[in-house]
Amino acid sequence: MRGLFRWSSKWWPGVIPLVIFWAIAAWTSTERLEADVTQRSAAALKDTILDKRRISVAGRDVTLAADAFSEDGRQSAVASVEAVPGVRLVNDETRLVPEAKPFVWSAERDVVRVTLSGSSPLPASKGRLLEAARASLGGVEVVDRTNLSRGAPPRFDNAALLLIDQIGKLKDGKITLSDTKVSLSGMARELGGREAIAAALKNLPDGFSVVANEIKAPPYIFQAYKDPVAVTLTLTGNVPDNNVHAALVAAAGRKFFKEKVVDNLKPSVGAPTGFANAVVPALGALSRLSTGTLVVSDREVKLSGDALYEAAASQIRVGLGKDFPQGWQFKPEISVKPAAAPVDATVCQQLFTELLGKARIRFESGKADIVADSAGLLDRLIETALRCPAANIEIAGHTDADGDEAANQALSEKRAQAVADYLVKAGLPANRFSAVGYGSTQPIAGNETDQGKAQNRRIDFVVK
Repeated sequence: MRGLFRWSSKWWPGVIPLVIFWAIAAWTSTERLEADVTQRSAAALKDTILDKRRISVAGRDVTLAADAFSEDGRQSAVASVEAVPGVRLVNDETRLVPEAKPFVWSAERDVVRVTLSGSSPLPASKGRLLEAARASLGGVEVVDRTNLSRGAPPRFDNAALLLIDQIGKLKDGKITLSDTKVSLSGMARELGGREAIAAALKNLPDGFSVVANEIKAPPYIFQAYKDPVAVTLTLTGNVPDNNVHAALVAAAGRKFFKEKVVDNLKPSVGAPTGFANAVVPALGALSRLSTGTLVVSDREVKLSGDALYEAAASQIRVGLGKDFPQGWQFKPEISVKPAAAPVDATVCQQLFTELLGKARIRFESGKADIVADSAGLLDRLIETALRCPAANIEIAGHTDADGDEAANQALSEKRAQAVADYLVKAGLPANRFSAVGYGSTQPIAGNETDQGKAQNRRIDFVVK
């Protein structure tokens, strides 16, 4: 008995290493089993659409946690894991993402960024829209604040991608998609942007519609600047089309007899009704200023600068707005240029000759009605007459040799008198002027050519 005890007491210490080796083997085997089950479960979920997916394995039991985007998708994911070889039990901790009613998505642009808000139906959709916004906006910061939600209408991605393209055409504003209804507000970045957005919205997927489009066009701007130092008239901004463009440049050429016209205009849609009928007389008023700026913004005309004498300033302030189409506004800021130094009669004659050598006072064909394009030249002549207040001036009318001699004589007298009346109306004393008609008796060029005839049809100022 004692011998048996001795043998037993020597045996049991050898069991301890065996137990340790067995535990290590079991633990290592379990670790490999759990890793294998985890890998197989993840592979089984490869084609399922889940968010916040988490797989944990204890032995052969799997706990699956995830957000699913449909009940069918959720059940399919659980079933896929249950079918994995080696899985004994699946603890289902999946849930459905909340449903959005209505399903609202929006893109809002301010001065520095675009913000995506509301709901996206899937992680892939969320990423696709964010990427599209960054690509479309070329460097503008894009902030994504959308949440994942169920309830998106069919073809949501197609509609939202089309709307993202429109955000790039806005200076600021917001586009909202509520279920299948589209609402827009804000300011287009460029002229024509509002029309381009409206055209693009016609390509929304079937079932989607625009319920509110309050996109505004930017102001339609036309500007003209008269620079007496550079002796230029610079035209910038927008015109409706090439025909109006050509007409305005031609009008400027007639009205500004000594300035070089610098044409920087570009055709753009969105011109207000009556655009040309307002700009042409406004250019005529600018031609009467020594220096000035004309700004036409939508239906508002602002004219600022210095008139050559007080009567001209009053005429422009009071009269110009009457020439505009209905609905247009006129905001004059007209001052009067300081009077130039007086000159003697000889210098006065030289100044008259120089002015009338650059341009002619023009009349309606066969009539004594002064054409409005001559207002700028007439104001320069009046300014010169004011500089020699003691000089008497003969206003001499001349015609070409075409037609009846008596009729030409009468026409020359009427035209000379019309110019004298214009000067008196501007405030000059009537007794300083004498209107004389010479008909075709004093030509300065041959009457055989149209060019020669045009030179002979003239008004001369002769200081007496």
